[in-house]
Amino acid sequence: MSKNNNNNNNKSVLRLKDYRVRSSDSLSKVVLLHSLKDDSGKFNPCKGGNRHTWFRRNVKSVAFMFVLTAFMFLLDSVMVSVFGSINFHGSSSTRNSDGREEDSVAHKERPIVEMYGRLLNLASSALAEEEFKQESLNFWEEPYQEASKWTPCADKRYPTSLGKPGESNGYIMVSANGGLNQQRVAICNAVAVASLLNATLVLPKFLYSNVWKDPSQFGDIYQEDYFMRTLKDDVHIVQELPLHLKSLDIEAIGSLITDADIVKEAKPIDYVRTVLPLLMKNKVVHFLGFGNRLGFDPLPPELQRLRCKCNFHALKFVSKIQEVASLLIKRIRKFEYHAAERQLDKQLLGDFTPSISSKEDYVERGSSRYLALHLRFEEDMVAYSQCDFGGGEHEKKELEAYREVHFPLLIERLKNSKPVSPSELRKLGKCPLTPEEAALVLAALGFKRGTYIYLAGSRIYGGSSRMHPFTNLYPNLVTKETLLTYNELAPFRNFSSRLAALDFIACATSDVFAMTDSGSQLSSLVSGFRTYYGDGHAPTLRPNKKRLAAIFSENSSIGWTTFEDRVRKMIEEGQRVRVRGSGRSIYRQPRCPECMCRS
Repeated sequence: MSKNNNNNNNKSVLRLKDYRVRSSDSLSKVVLLHSLKDDSGKFNPCKGGNRHTWFRRNVKSVAFMFVLTAFMFLLDSVMVSVFGSINFHGSSSTRNSDGREEDSVAHKERPIVEMYGRLLNLASSALAEEEFKQESLNFWEEPYQEASKWTPCADKRYPTSLGKPGESNGYIMVSANGGLNQQRVAICNAVAVASLLNATLVLPKFLYSNVWKDPSQFGDIYQEDYFMRTLKDDVHIVQELPLHLKSLDIEAIGSLITDADIVKEAKPIDYVRTVLPLLMKNKVVHFLGFGNRLGFDPLPPELQRLRCKCNFHALKFVSKIQEVASLLIKRIRKFEYHAAERQLDKQLLGDFTPSISSKEDYVERGSSRYLALHLRFEEDMVAYSQCDFGGGEHEKKELEAYREVHFPLLIERLKNSKPVSPSELRKLGKCPLTPEEAALVLAALGFKRGTYIYLAGSRIYGGSSRMHPFTNLYPNLVTKETLLTYNELAPFRNFSSRLAALDFIACATSDVFAMTDSGSQLSSLVSGFRTYYGDGHAPTLRPNKKRLAAIFSENSSIGWTTFEDRVRKMIEEGQRVRVRGSGRSIYRQPRCPECMCRS
């Protein structure tokens, strides 16, 4: 493992060094050309006997050129030594920082894949032209003032609030599956079910997954005492079952309830009919899995409010996560001051919210606003989609092999159904956006080449070769692995949920959050947090994959101005201020009377 890491580091060093040497050469050429100009700004040919005269007249310029070149090479050496230890997320490492084993073939160096070469050239030219111009469209801000009229109020008490029951009907245990974000939803659904059934909730447990390989429990991620204290007026919560119930064989007495026993998006009546009798009889039930087992409508308003209170107020990350996340954000922004203390920062970072100093100090430090991008292009998602991503026959066979190993049920279903072509899947908006497509969208929206971009997750299928079109347009791309030192990440290493918490905070507190898959649980929860606490100043970019596929289908002929207009209209429509519709997730769309108040 050490040898592989060294090799990867050496490759990173070579790539960085090669880039900086080229940059130094270019700068030297600029200085040389400048020194070859006479006072009128025209080039002096310096032929024959005039050479010595020219040299004497320009000796200072020549000397300056050599000194500058030497300085650039010295700077190059320093930067290589600093960044040499960074293991770029596209390397062939067989284990991620979150501890998940990966097939090394997914990150093998391979040829650069470009599906839209013509558009990439147009984007590159457009970014170069816009570099020194003022931004004509500002996607750094929410476009609609209506957004600022909605304020958080799920934690307020109302005369109709249910409150805790006088007597509990029994105890509800929950062992939640999935990753950080699935578990978060399960916790808040469990709070609502406990209130619905007049039950006492035992602090939820997290199931160990062979996929995530994370043994973290509730107290490793969230502040237990704060959670119980925040909800103390709404539901009974205890840390453990009482002794007289611990000795029971839950499965033997029929109180073990799996996801097969409760339908997905179940209604309150399903729990009253199926679970309440067991709870009354045995005084304890245990939900195993509990993935999306409570629907959003119809649900009594007070239970909806309780869900919101749980998600947006009661679940606070532990101080260690807050501390490192605060450090991560400071590194992205390159300063310790935020223009104004936001509710969003305070809720997620607590006492570790970056300190406020003078505004002059803020300007002097050169603050960096940043865009956070959740780029869903992991190998499992790419393989499951059955789409074509331009990687040729080798990529096609590689993804087929991955499906056979990891998705046997999908393979069986495909055998018994009519096949859908990759091109048709793309037209239907079923294909994950590639890094190349994501970069083209950002370029069309007018984000400049120098934009700082935080990449969440960073386990990109195809590694650096697949990321090349993106980084060619937007080189200031960072991840938690590149911003934090090995020792700073050590307490999180091999704990995927704790690492995901860092991504959650970095995305939620960003100036702009861009997603490539609106169905992602992380993207849903982050966008919900930004809506709830953003005060109308936390824009989120949601591409419509079906509309985007139609735009990209014209890549061989579409003009850049037309491409810009169509992409911008698509994003602007997704930013309209909407009240949560029936059946929509209250975690993703909290703009509703049960969750927020409209002033």
